[in-house]
Amino acid sequence: MSEQNAPNEFVLYQYDPSLPAAAIFTMLFFMTSALHVYQLIRTRTWYFTALVLGGIMEAFGYIGRILSAQQTPDWTLGPFIMQAMLLLVAPALFAASIYMVLGRIVLTLNGEKHCLIKKKWLTKIFVGGDVLSFLVLCGGSGLQTNSDISVVKTGERIILAGLLIQVIFFGIFMLVALIFHLRIRRDPTHASLSSNLPWQKHLCVLYIVSILIMVRSVIRVIEYIQGFEGYILSHEVFLYIFDGLLMFIALAIFNWIHPSELIPGKRKGQNITRGDVSMNNL
Repeated sequence: MSEQNAPNEFVLYQYDPSLPAAAIFTMLFFMTSALHVYQLIRTRTWYFTALVLGGIMEAFGYIGRILSAQQTPDWTLGPFIMQAMLLLVAPALFAASIYMVLGRIVLTLNGEKHCLIKKKWLTKIFVGGDVLSFLVLCGGSGLQTNSDISVVKTGERIILAGLLIQVIFFGIFMLVALIFHLRIRRDPTHASLSSNLPWQKHLCVLYIVSILIMVRSVIRVIEYIQGFEGYILSHEVFLYIFDGLLMFIALAIFNWIHPSELIPGKRKGQNITRGDVSMNNL
C-alpha cells in the first residue's frame, strides 16, 4: 500500500493498482474490440469507427494499469499518463458513434420533421460538443502529470469542465432521441411503417447504452468534484464498476445488436445499394 504523502506532494495512485483486474479488463476490451473490427469490415459500417477506436483505447488504458501494477510502489509517469488519459477520453468516442446511429435512424425513416434538430446539423452539433469535451479532457489529463500539486488541481478543474460538457451534450442528445421516438410513434412516416428495419430496437439500444455512458460520466464528475484525495478516486473498485464494467457492457451490447442492420440493402448478405444513406448526410 502506498504511504501517506506530504500535503504538496503529488502521488500517482492512492492505492496499489490491481494486476488481475487490469489484466481481465484488458482481455475483455481487446475481445470486444476485435469483434467490432470484424463487424466493421464485414458490414462496412464506417460510421462506427470511432467506437472501435474507443474500445482499443480502453484496452490500452488497462495495459497502462498493468504496467503500473507491476511497478508498485515505484510508479513512473508513462503508464500512469497512458491509463489516465485513455480511460478518461475513450467514452467520448463511443458517444460520437451513438450520435451517428441516431442520425442514421432519422435519415432512414425520413423522420426529419419529428427531430428537434435538422438532419444536416444533428450529428455535427453533438459530435462537435464531443470533440470539445475530448480536447478539454486531454488538456486536463496532461496537467495531472505535473509534480506541482497546484497544477494538478488545475488539471482536475479542467477535467471536470470537460466531463460537464460531455454530460450536458449527452443529456440533450438523449432528450432529442426520446422526443423523436415519441413523435414518430404518434405520427409515423411511410418509411417507419413500411420498412423492415428494426429501428425501434436500435433506439432502445441507444437508450440503454446512453444511460450507461451517462452514469459513468456522472460518477466521474462526482469523482473530480471530490478531488484527487476524494473517496472515489482513492478506491480502485469504483473505476472498475462504474467505468470499466459499464463501458464493456456498452461495447458488448453493440456487438450483440449491431447497427449494420440500419444500412438498407446490406441485411441478409445483400450488397449496399446506391439508395443507401451516405456518410455525407450524417
